[in-house]
Amino acid sequence: MPRSSTYHHGDLRAACLRAARELLEEDGSAGLSLRAVARRAGVSATAPYRHYADREALVSAVAAEGYRELATHLAQAHPAPSTPDELAAVAVAYVRFALEHPALFRAMFAEPCDPTGEERVAATEAISAYVRTIVEATFPDVDAGALSTTVWALVHGLAFLHLDGKLDSSTPEVVAAQVTSAVHALFAASPAMSGAAATARPTA
Repeated sequence: MPRSSTYHHGDLRAACLRAARELLEEDGSAGLSLRAVARRAGVSATAPYRHYADREALVSAVAAEGYRELATHLAQAHPAPSTPDELAAVAVAYVRFALEHPALFRAMFAEPCDPTGEERVAATEAISAYVRTIVEATFPDVDAGALSTTVWALVHGLAFLHLDGKLDSSTPEVVAAQVTSAVHALFAASPAMSGAAATARPTA
């Protein structure tokens, strides 16, 4: 990828973010540092420190961008999902985002970052609220907080299993089928498990 050449006075922060994204795509997180970002952006080695105290702050800013892009990607999959099938479509979009942007996705979820970064915190909360809104619309009679955590954990786990080559990612159709089946299996199993638990519960 060519060296960034879009830096202009007053746009240092954006130039650093663009450079960081380029480095992630080329070399993964191993090649990401403030010094490397400065070289790629064509600025002095100390310039990025005007906006980022350290590497973790930079990663947090990149992650915040990723969360916003992910939220847009999910909304494009379905603007207001309210059925298990529509929820499965959003889950497929989540996993596809991870596969299409593997380095960014790992930076979002697997890289040390600043947990107090305002942008990152706000973006993470937006994703969490989005998932909870879906669950509330799809399953109005359940504990939305607990189920939204369960759904996110399931879909997020599927994303990393595909990224790490533990599940077949040979075609988009294969990925979609696996993710859809997993989401439906979760909701199909819940009533059965609840009934089994009630049956097994000792009576007084």
